[in-house]
Amino acid sequence: MKYREEENTAKIYKEQYLQGIEKLIESRQNEAETIRNEYIKDVFVNQDKYRDDFKKMLGWPLTESEESSLPHVVSEKLSEEEGYRIYRMQFEIMNGLKMTGLFFEADGVEKAPLVIVQHGGVGTPELISGVYGETYNYNDMLQRVRQHGVHVFAPQLLLWGDNYDVPFDRKAVDARLKRVGSSITAVEVFGIQRILDYFEHQNYVSSFGMVGLSYGGFYTLYTTAIDSRIKSAISCSFFNKRDAVGWADWTWFDSAAKFDDAEVAALVYPRHLHIAIGSDDEVFECKYGTESFERLKRMCADVGVEWVTFDVFDGVHEFFKYDEPIQRLIDDIKAE
Repeated sequence: MKYREEENTAKIYKEQYLQGIEKLIESRQNEAETIRNEYIKDVFVNQDKYRDDFKKMLGWPLTESEESSLPHVVSEKLSEEEGYRIYRMQFEIMNGLKMTGLFFEADGVEKAPLVIVQHGGVGTPELISGVYGETYNYNDMLQRVRQHGVHVFAPQLLLWGDNYDVPFDRKAVDARLKRVGSSITAVEVFGIQRILDYFEHQNYVSSFGMVGLSYGGFYTLYTTAIDSRIKSAISCSFFNKRDAVGWADWTWFDSAAKFDDAEVAALVYPRHLHIAIGSDDEVFECKYGTESFERLKRMCADVGVEWVTFDVFDGVHEFFKYDEPIQRLIDDIKAE
C-alpha cells in the first residue's frame, strides 16, 4: 500500500467515536433511572420480592436455598487481653472455600451481641484491629466498637494489599465468577452470612450488627440489605451513585434499571442504617452520596426516614472520629 498519513490524522474520528459512546451511556443511564423509579415503587411493601431480585442480580450462591448445616470451623486462640480474647477462626463457607478472620470475644459477659467489623481495600483484620500498630484511616474503628462489651468478628475478604506476597487480580476474579453466574460480591456476602449462621447458634451471641469502611461500607450495606438478622449497621465512606463510580466489581448486568445505592439502602428498612461520608473524601465525591440520599428520602415519603441517618462529616476517606453512631448501633443491638 502506497498511502501514508501522520498518526494523528484520524484523531478526530477516534474522539467522535468516544464521544458517541459516552452519549450512548448517558442516554441509557437516564432511561434506566426512569425504569428504576417505576420498578422500585413498592420496595417498602414487598421487601422479600425485591430482596430476591437483588440476590439474583448479584448471583450464585445467594440464589441457593439456605444451608441446613453449619460451616466447619477451625479456631486458634492468639491472645488473652484485658476484657477480651482474640482468636483466628477459619470457616469453610463452601466445599473447599475457607474464609478466615479474627474473633474478639468479650470477657465477663454471659451473652452479648456480635458486630461484624469489615475492612476496606488493601485492608486486613489484623490491620484494622491494631495488630500491626497504627490503624491509619480506620481510626481504631474495631476497638471503638469492641470496647462496648460486644463480641467482634473481622473477616478477611479478597482485598488485601501487595505487601502480603499473595498476588491476585480482584477484577479478573470477579469477571470469571460472573461468567459462571456468580460474582465476588455474591461469594463474599454469602461467606459473611455463613459466619452469621455459625455465631447465631452459639449461646454467647444474642444479636448482630455490622460496621465497615470503604469497601467495608459496601459490604456492610449489601450484606445488611440481604440479611435481616443484622439489626443495625454503619456504612462509612462508600454510599454514592453508581453512574458516578462505575467500578467493575460494583457493577452487574442491567443493574442501573433496578438497584443503585439508594435502592439497596431501602432494603435495610425498618432496621437502623447510618450512612457517613467525608466532606473532603478524595476517593468518592461526597456530593454524589448526598444526591443519592436525597433520592432515598424521596422514596421514603410514605414510611419516613427515622430508620436511616446520614452525615457528611468533616474528613477525608476515613472512618469518622466521633462515637454517636457507634453508640446508636450498640443501643440497637442490645435492645430486647
